[in-house]
Amino acid sequence: MRAACGMVRAYMHAPAKVTVVGAGLAGCEAAWQLARSGVQVRLVEMKPLRRTPAQVTDSTAELVCSNSFRSANPQNAVGLIKEEMRRLGSLIMECALATRVPAGDALAVDRVAFAAAIDAKLGGESNIERVSEVVTKLPASGDTIIATGPLTADELASDIVKELGERMYFYDAIAPIISGESIDRDIVFAASRYDKGDGDDYLNCPLDKEQYEAFVTALLGAECMPLHDFEEPKYFQGCLPIEVLAASGPDTLRYGTMKPVGLTNPKTGRWPYAVVQLRKEDSEGRAYNIVGFQTKMKYGEQQRVLRAIPGLANAEFYRLGAIHRNTYLDSPRLLDGRMRVRGREHIRFSGQITGVEGYVESSAHGLLVGRLVAADLGARRFHVPPETTALGALFGHVTGAHRIAGRPHEPQNVNWGMFPGLNERVKKRDSKPARVARAIADFERWAGLHGETLAPGNYPEPAPAS
Repeated sequence: MRAACGMVRAYMHAPAKVTVVGAGLAGCEAAWQLARSGVQVRLVEMKPLRRTPAQVTDSTAELVCSNSFRSANPQNAVGLIKEEMRRLGSLIMECALATRVPAGDALAVDRVAFAAAIDAKLGGESNIERVSEVVTKLPASGDTIIATGPLTADELASDIVKELGERMYFYDAIAPIISGESIDRDIVFAASRYDKGDGDDYLNCPLDKEQYEAFVTALLGAECMPLHDFEEPKYFQGCLPIEVLAASGPDTLRYGTMKPVGLTNPKTGRWPYAVVQLRKEDSEGRAYNIVGFQTKMKYGEQQRVLRAIPGLANAEFYRLGAIHRNTYLDSPRLLDGRMRVRGREHIRFSGQITGVEGYVESSAHGLLVGRLVAADLGARRFHVPPETTALGALFGHVTGAHRIAGRPHEPQNVNWGMFPGLNERVKKRDSKPARVARAIADFERWAGLHGETLAPGNYPEPAPAS
């Protein structure tokens, strides 16, 4: 690796220095990728001068929530992106694997050992200068990556609003997203209200009176996630949690989020008593959003309650609902295909502030952006992997490659709904293994085409379909 770095230094146009603001997962990964490409990095972190309300230590790469990086099985999307990152020399994956603790199929870490490992690796890299500083404004010049995460300090967040004209999102409401393949098409029906728009814009889960009342009872009895001490329950009226709406009256949902007006069930020729609408998240219907179902139910409770909805008994969740203080950009509008601010190309954004969700996704985006900057500085060659790979699919989400016109950009974990559909027709049970096989083959092909050196793959055979 060191020899390779020496080679890329030889063809750099000029000595380069990049400032990375934020030493969370994305910032550390971006700084590492730049440094290993021969670029000098000024890694700026406001700790120990100041912490966000969620932080409790002064270490870099602090895991403020769970210690889990979720599934390590490459036969699913988040496991696959981990494997691609590992093969490309990810700092975060190297340290996570070195400090993992038993957690079944998941990659969980000793959070103290993990942060210490990151600190040690960064401290041993001569191309990285560590700086403690509270950044309050976007820079007027100089190559900079902003990787300050969803809890960006108020002064910097305010300056981003002022300078970029971007509305930042706080206490954002997120509804669950489910796999299109997991919906029971024998129960749901495709229809838009009063037949407006295309006939398959929405899928509708019909409920009769008994089913509706049972659903409301289950919803009101579900256990919800408590807000963090630093959060206040300031909800926008347009995106109140579904359980908050239900608590205001027994028919509130039936006259609001779950109103059946204008939706004729072709199986009965009538409007249902109530309906849950599912809206496509992509043009191919790989993923569906449960419309209006922003929720702060605990994850297990969400799965239990929502799978009681007719047609969703076997729902597979790509993303579970959440309401929390979150700050992110409308990246498809503000950023170009190399994560540069349009009109201010010396500034780039990376990580969770761009609209990726989760430890792994933030780290993955940091890897991509670090390498893109290094390539633009002439320190290395790099092309983003194709969208059939997990890294490429995640990058496509940030750029809005397949976003439906008019649909807002929302934070998401990596999921199969971000990947292109398969060209060949396969049985439902074979679709995921086929996507994984395609991703592995295309990742290998991409690496060979662009001269990327990969660590050996570790792809177990997929489990036989039941």
